[in-house]
Amino acid sequence: MVNYEIYKNLGISSEVLSYSEEILASLEKRFKKIDEVAEYNQAKVLKAMQDNRVNAACFAGTTGYGHDDIGRDTLEKVYADVFHTEAALVRPHITCGTHALAVALSANLLPGDELLSPVGKPYDTLEEVIGIRESACSLKEYGVSYRQVDLLEAGSFDYKNIEKAINEKTKLITIQRSKGYQMRPSFSVKQIGELIAFCKKVKPGVTVMVDNCYGEFVEEIEPSDVGADMIVGSLIKNPGGGLAPIGGYIAGTKKCIDRCHYRLSAPGIGQDVGASLSLLTNFYQGFFLSPTVVAGALKGAIFAANIYEKLGFKCVPNSTESRHDIIQSVLLGSRERMLAFAEGIQKAAPVDSYVTPIPYPIPGYNCDVVMAAGAFVQGSSIELSADGPVNEPYAIYFQGGLTWYHAKFGIMMSLQRMFEQGLINLN
Repeated sequence: MVNYEIYKNLGISSEVLSYSEEILASLEKRFKKIDEVAEYNQAKVLKAMQDNRVNAACFAGTTGYGHDDIGRDTLEKVYADVFHTEAALVRPHITCGTHALAVALSANLLPGDELLSPVGKPYDTLEEVIGIRESACSLKEYGVSYRQVDLLEAGSFDYKNIEKAINEKTKLITIQRSKGYQMRPSFSVKQIGELIAFCKKVKPGVTVMVDNCYGEFVEEIEPSDVGADMIVGSLIKNPGGGLAPIGGYIAGTKKCIDRCHYRLSAPGIGQDVGASLSLLTNFYQGFFLSPTVVAGALKGAIFAANIYEKLGFKCVPNSTESRHDIIQSVLLGSRERMLAFAEGIQKAAPVDSYVTPIPYPIPGYNCDVVMAAGAFVQGSSIELSADGPVNEPYAIYFQGGLTWYHAKFGIMMSLQRMFEQGLINLN
């Protein structure tokens, strides 16, 4: 039985509640499947921690150089075991997902090499890393060339032109699993595996990196299970479980990860330095909780798609498609709707709920971006958040929620805000 009082206290009207509950009643089977995947992944993380004999000493941390940091080194073994890779780099010194990707790319590309994206343009913040947009210290500045093959109109891979694009200079192929700020489908691990197999058939020995941001623990397998030489992500997204206050990871072959260690610290030093300070408990516990946190975020994304698609808005993925990351994009079609959606998400936040999100230029983006994110960890997009570039076609990208219930409240409050402003009709 619905307790209307709790919704009323959050400012949610009976009209919005009634509409939302009707949608929710149809999602029981899909939510059950999400819980089954979460259970599988929870067991996977638990087994890795047990096999690597995680104990209280692993939480102590180190200072200074960080020599003989047992907690740091054990955590990297846990990540490698969970992702079925030879090695992993998991450090608080990696500031964000873009930084992790920049480390992986610059460590494994040399002057004269070429980087290929067979999935179209990369996420906005990588454009300056690569040199698509001019920037000091870009790969382009260091003599690494770049080319891309755009997706076909339906969002599938253009295998014919990918084969043509792979040449003697192609050293590394980068695949972005999630959609970024694009209204394209995110890729399943199966699709990524097929693309990797194709590329390695065309050029055996080519290195393939997958930007795994927003995708960890959404499925039972990861891109590293289907041939990726490196998978890369941020700890303030899925694998941090909402507890990691900073950090990133790169998991893959020992050859690739050794080079990443050298790039992150210094040649000749590599993995032997890097103090973990007092962060290890959060890293371990966040990783342990991640499968269930991701499950809650996935339920929120499916709920959002069903809510907004019924109102006539295009959603990617749509209300019935399978999920391969935690992001839900909604094509709202106007600046007013976009800002109202963001205001609703912000009002649902436990932190800074009284703040109104406004569009603003943000480093790494080439236009104003609105971001709603009242998070315990600044910028944490595994927490309830919504953002997007404020220009045509006015698409908002919703993700996160440390619990399913918080994700639910956030979506309902975004709906409430647009309802109050007369931007939608619930009848």
